[in-house]
Amino acid sequence: MGLPLFVYLVPIAIIIIAGVFTVKQQTGAIIERFGKFHSIRQSGLHFKIPLVDRISGRLSLKIQQLDVIVETKTKDDVFVKLKVSVQFKVIKEKVYDAFYKLDYPHDQITSYVFDVVRAEVPKMKLDDVFERKDDIAIAVKSELNEAMMDYGYDIIKTLVTDIDPDEQVKEAMNRINASEREKIAAQYEGDAQRILIVEKAKAEAESKRLQGQGIADQRREIARGLEESVDVLNNVGINSQEASALIVVTQHYDTLQSIGEHTNSNLILMPNSPNAGSDMLTEMTTSFLASNKMGEAMKLENIKNGITNKKNTKSSDMDTENS
Repeated sequence: MGLPLFVYLVPIAIIIIAGVFTVKQQTGAIIERFGKFHSIRQSGLHFKIPLVDRISGRLSLKIQQLDVIVETKTKDDVFVKLKVSVQFKVIKEKVYDAFYKLDYPHDQITSYVFDVVRAEVPKMKLDDVFERKDDIAIAVKSELNEAMMDYGYDIIKTLVTDIDPDEQVKEAMNRINASEREKIAAQYEGDAQRILIVEKAKAEAESKRLQGQGIADQRREIARGLEESVDVLNNVGINSQEASALIVVTQHYDTLQSIGEHTNSNLILMPNSPNAGSDMLTEMTTSFLASNKMGEAMKLENIKNGITNKKNTKSSDMDTENS
């Protein structure tokens, strides 16, 4: 009597199941046979010999990122922390090198980043570190690519994502920035005030000019009116002196009437007799006549002095010629 069929099928099924395996997308599986490298399997369904072949490891072929924080000193003796992000991946054709030549790729990359950053940053001042962070990233990428390519790793991109100086340095930089902005604001405020003063002065000058022009026009019209009034009075037989006295008296009483129309007016008392206008006109005429006489006398005196000086000049010239 033979053994049941399933007794033979079960070992076969176990062997088949143990020999079948899958590899995920963007992954490389390393197969070893009796402890020696045999092959690299890419994504899909694969078969290995049970108890003979084994999956030694799997490597992701996706792009990975490693963030490295490096503390170093700048050229102007400021300690600063830089965060360098390294994006890398395993080269599909060099999975063997990536798996067997390097045990700890992250540690290796970190060491190179430290070495490059601490070689480049001490050559720069703090402000230059902020301005030239791309140069630092390019230097790190160049150094890493040259070193890691032999190990099967491709450096896709390196980025300096953060620059963090000491807290006191940041406060000092903020104060400098604030002071600079306050200085610029003060300059703008000063310019604005100067413009306001200039425009105000221009406005006042224009106002004074227009006011003076108005006063001149007013006086011109008053003089024209007085001239017409004198002409009218002359036509009715009143001479110029009497007409002027009449106009002065009329203006005098018009002024008193205008002052009386307002309760809070300041009043200066002047002579109010009927002869006040005539007396005022007589005094003004006398003053004008006296001024004219003084002017004529000064002219005569200047003429006499000029004649005397000419005579003296001629006499001195003659004496010089005789000598």
